[in-house]
Amino acid sequence: MDSEELLAQLADIHLPAPISWWPLAPGWWILLALVSLALAYLVRNFLHARRRKLILSFALAALDDCFSKYDNGTKDSVANLELVNSVNSVLRRVALYHFPRQGVASLSGDAWVDFLNSKAKPNAAMSAELHKSISSGRFQRELDIDSERLSTFARDWITAQYRSEAPA
Repeated sequence: MDSEELLAQLADIHLPAPISWWPLAPGWWILLALVSLALAYLVRNFLHARRRKLILSFALAALDDCFSKYDNGTKDSVANLELVNSVNSVLRRVALYHFPRQGVASLSGDAWVDFLNSKAKPNAAMSAELHKSISSGRFQRELDIDSERLSTFARDWITAQYRSEAPA
Protein backbone atom coordinates (compact mmCIF):
# COMPACT_ATOMS: atom_id res chain seq x y z
CA MET A 1 0.00 0.00 0.00
CA ASP A 2 1.07 3.31 -0.94
CA SER A 3 1.29 6.13 1.65
CA GLU A 4 -1.20 8.20 -0.26
CA GLU A 5 -3.73 5.44 -0.07
CA LEU A 6 -3.17 5.20 3.65
CA LEU A 7 -3.70 8.93 4.06
CA ALA A 8 -6.93 8.75 2.06
CA GLN A 9 -8.32 6.18 4.48
CA LEU A 10 -7.93 8.58 7.46
CA ALA A 11 -11.05 10.41 8.66
CA ASP A 12 -11.12 14.18 9.09
CA ILE A 13 -10.30 15.68 12.48
CA HIS A 14 -13.44 16.38 14.50
CA LEU A 15 -13.13 19.21 16.99
CA PRO A 16 -14.81 18.77 20.36
CA ALA A 17 -17.91 20.81 21.21
CA PRO A 18 -17.14 24.27 22.62
CA ILE A 19 -16.80 24.41 26.38
CA SER A 20 -19.94 25.78 28.02
CA TRP A 21 -19.75 28.54 30.59
CA TRP A 22 -22.32 26.68 32.67
CA PRO A 23 -21.89 25.04 35.11
CA LEU A 24 -19.22 27.26 36.57
CA ALA A 25 -15.93 25.90 37.74
CA PRO A 26 -15.37 25.82 41.53
CA GLY A 27 -12.98 28.77 41.37
CA TRP A 28 -15.70 30.96 39.88
CA TRP A 29 -18.12 29.96 42.65
CA ILE A 30 -15.56 30.94 45.27
CA LEU A 31 -14.92 34.26 43.52
CA LEU A 32 -18.67 34.91 43.31
CA ALA A 33 -19.06 34.19 47.03
CA LEU A 34 -16.18 36.52 47.93
CA VAL A 35 -17.55 39.33 45.75
CA SER A 36 -21.01 38.89 47.30
CA LEU A 37 -19.56 39.05 50.83
CA ALA A 38 -17.52 42.14 50.00
CA LEU A 39 -20.55 43.84 48.48
CA ALA A 40 -22.70 42.98 51.51
CA TYR A 41 -20.00 44.34 53.82
CA LEU A 42 -19.74 47.60 51.87
CA VAL A 43 -23.51 48.09 51.78
CA ARG A 44 -23.74 47.40 55.52
CA ASN A 45 -20.97 49.90 56.29
CA PHE A 46 -22.55 52.50 54.03
CA LEU A 47 -25.95 52.13 55.70
CA HIS A 48 -24.36 52.20 59.16
CA ALA A 49 -22.41 55.37 58.35
CA ARG A 50 -25.50 56.98 56.85
CA ARG A 51 -27.53 56.17 59.97
CA ARG A 52 -24.79 57.53 62.27
CA LYS A 53 -24.60 60.71 60.21
CA LEU A 54 -28.37 61.15 60.47
CA ILE A 55 -28.36 60.59 64.23
CA LEU A 56 -25.42 63.01 64.57
CA SER A 57 -27.39 65.66 62.70
CA PHE A 58 -30.37 65.11 65.04
CA ALA A 59 -28.15 65.44 68.12
CA LEU A 60 -26.51 68.60 66.80
CA ALA A 61 -29.96 69.99 65.90
CA ALA A 62 -31.10 69.39 69.49
CA LEU A 63 -27.98 71.19 70.69
CA ASP A 64 -28.59 74.07 68.29
CA ASP A 65 -32.16 74.28 69.58
CA CYS A 66 -30.83 74.75 73.12
CA PHE A 67 -28.59 77.60 72.04
CA SER A 68 -31.21 79.23 69.82
CA LYS A 69 -33.59 79.42 72.79
CA TYR A 70 -30.76 80.93 74.82
CA ASP A 71 -29.79 83.45 72.14
CA ASN A 72 -33.39 84.58 71.58
CA GLY A 73 -34.11 85.21 75.26
CA THR A 74 -32.60 87.37 77.94
CA LYS A 75 -29.18 86.13 78.99
CA ASP A 76 -29.75 86.31 82.72
CA SER A 77 -28.90 83.77 85.40
CA VAL A 78 -32.11 81.80 84.87
CA ALA A 79 -31.41 81.54 81.14
CA ASN A 80 -27.88 80.35 81.95
CA LEU A 81 -29.29 77.64 84.22
CA GLU A 82 -31.75 76.53 81.54
CA LEU A 83 -28.98 76.47 78.95
CA VAL A 84 -26.67 74.33 81.08
CA ASN A 85 -29.50 71.93 81.97
CA SER A 86 -30.70 71.57 78.40
CA VAL A 87 -27.16 71.04 77.04
CA ASN A 88 -26.52 68.55 79.84
CA SER A 89 -29.70 66.72 78.84
CA VAL A 90 -28.57 66.44 75.21
CA LEU A 91 -25.12 65.22 76.31
CA ARG A 92 -26.71 62.60 78.54
CA ARG A 93 -28.99 61.34 75.75
CA VAL A 94 -26.01 60.94 73.45
CA ALA A 95 -24.04 59.18 76.20
CA LEU A 96 -26.93 56.80 76.89
CA TYR A 97 -27.03 55.92 73.20
CA HIS A 98 -23.30 55.14 72.98
CA PHE A 99 -22.45 53.63 76.35
CA PRO A 100 -24.08 51.03 78.61
CA ARG A 101 -27.05 52.45 80.52
CA GLN A 102 -25.90 51.13 83.90
CA GLY A 103 -22.58 52.94 83.54
CA VAL A 104 -24.00 56.31 82.47
CA ALA A 105 -27.52 56.78 83.85
CA SER A 106 -26.50 57.02 87.49
CA LEU A 107 -23.63 59.48 86.98
CA SER A 108 -24.01 62.98 88.35
CA GLY A 109 -21.88 65.83 89.59
CA ASP A 110 -18.13 65.38 89.30
CA ALA A 111 -18.47 61.75 88.20
CA TRP A 112 -20.57 62.87 85.21
CA VAL A 113 -18.06 65.54 84.25
CA ASP A 114 -15.16 63.09 84.64
CA PHE A 115 -17.01 60.70 82.34
CA LEU A 116 -17.49 63.48 79.77
CA ASN A 117 -13.80 64.38 79.96
CA SER A 118 -12.72 60.75 79.62
CA LYS A 119 -14.74 60.33 76.42
CA ALA A 120 -13.85 63.72 74.90
CA LYS A 121 -11.19 64.36 72.30
CA PRO A 122 -7.81 64.93 73.95
CA ASN A 123 -7.72 68.61 73.03
CA ALA A 124 -11.33 69.27 74.09
CA ALA A 125 -10.88 69.24 77.85
CA MET A 126 -13.26 71.55 79.63
CA SER A 127 -12.24 74.54 81.71
CA ALA A 128 -12.70 74.70 85.48
CA GLU A 129 -15.63 77.11 85.05
CA LEU A 130 -17.36 74.77 82.63
CA HIS A 131 -16.61 71.80 84.89
CA LYS A 132 -18.29 73.54 87.82
CA SER A 133 -21.25 74.65 85.74
CA ILE A 134 -22.01 71.21 84.36
CA SER A 135 -21.37 69.30 87.59
CA SER A 136 -23.33 71.48 89.99
CA GLY A 137 -25.04 74.11 87.84
CA ARG A 138 -28.52 72.76 88.33
CA PHE A 139 -28.23 73.25 92.09
CA GLN A 140 -27.17 76.90 91.87
CA ARG A 141 -29.44 79.93 92.14
CA GLU A 142 -27.20 82.02 89.94
CA LEU A 143 -24.86 80.85 87.29
CA ASP A 144 -22.50 82.63 84.97
CA ILE A 145 -21.47 80.60 81.96
CA ASP A 146 -19.44 81.13 78.83
CA SER A 147 -21.98 79.95 76.27
CA GLU A 148 -19.44 79.88 73.43
CA ARG A 149 -17.12 77.55 75.32
CA LEU A 150 -20.06 75.37 76.36
CA SER A 151 -21.23 75.21 72.75
CA THR A 152 -17.77 74.30 71.47
CA PHE A 153 -17.27 71.59 74.08
CA ALA A 154 -20.72 70.05 73.60
CA ARG A 155 -20.48 70.10 69.80
CA ASP A 156 -16.97 68.58 69.84
CA TRP A 157 -17.97 65.94 72.40
CA ILE A 158 -21.06 64.85 70.46
CA THR A 159 -19.21 64.80 67.15
CA ALA A 160 -16.38 62.75 68.68
CA GLN A 161 -18.83 60.09 69.85
CA TYR A 162 -20.29 59.59 66.39
CA ARG A 163 -17.02 59.79 64.48
CA SER A 164 -14.98 57.47 66.71
CA GLU A 165 -17.21 54.41 66.83
CA ALA A 166 -16.37 51.60 64.46
CA PRO A 167 -19.23 49.67 62.89
CA ALA A 168 -20.29 46.62 64.84
